Amino acid sequence: MEKIKKYSLRFFYTILGILFSLLLITTLYHFNIISPNIYQSLKLITLLGNILISGIILGKKATSKGYLEGLKLGTFIIVLFTLLTLLMGKELMFKILLYDVIILVTSILGGMIGINKK
Repeated sequence: MEKIKKYSLRFFYTILGILFSLLLITTLYHFNIISPNIYQSLKLITLLGNILISGIILGKKATSKGYLEGLKLGTFIIVLFTLLTLLMGKELMFKILLYDVIILVTSILGGMIGINKK
């Protein structure tokens, strides 16, 4: 039960951080403060940065095998994003699958960094 609480709390903070960051970036884009190219880049950097930080925090709390903590977090996020993509009626394209692989690698890297920062 303790592990479910740990993962759900970290996942909640990750999603909250992503939503807040994307809200800020979208607001800047809406008022033409940033260009469309910078907007697309910032969306990806924000998402990956939040996932990396969450992976590092989970890795620090792990006793061993930080890459497994990152793998669990990344898998959970990918399942959520895939379900949201399918619910919106979009097809799973190669671009989306590549995006999912990048998310998974980033979360694993965060877990590995976190276990070594202990």
